[in-house]
Amino acid sequence: MLLDDTPLFDPALLHELDWSKNTVDFSPHISPTRPGDGLVLRPLCTADYNRGFFKVLSQLTQTGDVTVEQFYKKYEHMKECGDYFVVVVEDVNMGEIVATATLITEHKFIHSCAKRGRVEEVVVIDQCRGKQLGKLLVSTLTLLSDKLDCYKITLDCSPKNVAFYQKFGYSASGETNMQRRFHD
Repeated sequence: MLLDDTPLFDPALLHELDWSKNTVDFSPHISPTRPGDGLVLRPLCTADYNRGFFKVLSQLTQTGDVTVEQFYKKYEHMKECGDYFVVVVEDVNMGEIVATATLITEHKFIHSCAKRGRVEEVVVIDQCRGKQLGKLLVSTLTLLSDKLDCYKITLDCSPKNVAFYQKFGYSASGETNMQRRFHD
């Protein structure tokens, strides 16, 4: 098993986003193609296992002890099905991942067999907070969802983060998020 820089999805999707549809301001201006000095926003690749991908995720939630084999197998599954768009921000000077977020597309029978987008696992490492990377990730995935012809995009967030997501045009749906956990 070779860990390499093969992207999870076509990077052109990120470069082709219509940034004029973005609903939030950036100061200084950043975008998916220019995320900041020494930073690159791109699709996840298997080499990111050794670039601290799980270190970043662990700032959001418990990741468990994921082996290279487990990571590779999950990555290949996500790549093969084509419905997972995991983006990362890499600090190329350090060779480390400093932020990540995921867009998952769900295929529906409703709305004329449409797709729904779902944002998951938005996280920026402590040292890089305040560089607008969270805003950049959410803007990117929101625009990507539109580009992929999703009829809507959803996410779950804590009450303290509602105002942040409202900047991107998200609103509370009035639905109650329910869950049943089988494992922690």
